[in-house]
Amino acid sequence: MTGARAAIFDLDGTLVDSFDAHWRSWHGMCARHGVELTHERFVRSFGMRNDRIIGMYWREAGHEPPPPDVAVRLADEKEALYREIVAHSFPAMAGGRELLARLHADGWRLAVGTSGPPENLRVAVDGLDASRYFHAEVCGLDVAHGKPAPDIFLKAAELLGVAPARCIVVEDAVPGIEAAHAAGMPCVAICSMGHTHAELASAERVIDRFDEVTVESMRALLDAGLRVR
Repeated sequence: MTGARAAIFDLDGTLVDSFDAHWRSWHGMCARHGVELTHERFVRSFGMRNDRIIGMYWREAGHEPPPPDVAVRLADEKEALYREIVAHSFPAMAGGRELLARLHADGWRLAVGTSGPPENLRVAVDGLDASRYFHAEVCGLDVAHGKPAPDIFLKAAELLGVAPARCIVVEDAVPGIEAAHAAGMPCVAICSMGHTHAELASAERVIDRFDEVTVESMRALLDAGLRVR
């Protein structure tokens, strides 16, 4: 789509303030299966795909990683716990819905690009009351490789009909920033719970709140492209 601008938003920790709900659900699932999960290990894994996370948790706790079919069941168990937690009180990130509305009104093409499963994507988009803003939705099951591989963001750009160089990613985690750059897209990183400015410094811009972002600043970042590295 010639001349179009696009923004691809992560969900967890970006549009959804889900850090605590994911910590509680991962910790609870691991405890059920005798795997000790430290907070530091959880923080390092935030934003990765579940199959990779489970292998990492089991190995670093001194256990043999579960076979793929068992890992799928463990991931399903964890995600069911997560959805149960957020169903009681949906944790929307302050200002995220308003930024979507401003970009949509300015003619941007918008997409979700999350490593999570489709059920979580649906819960999040519905909880945000944001389905009218998104032209495309991509989750971890839609691609061969999760973040930090670029597959999710490249798939979103393809569905939007916008060249990767005309897409900007909004993320909160290092794997997402790396995925954006691997896709050839600049990145705005929001410093959500569990992250620091220093950790996210490879993004083209790091923010604390969405009210720091204007449509004009998003245009400027997109037009400037990737930071020279």
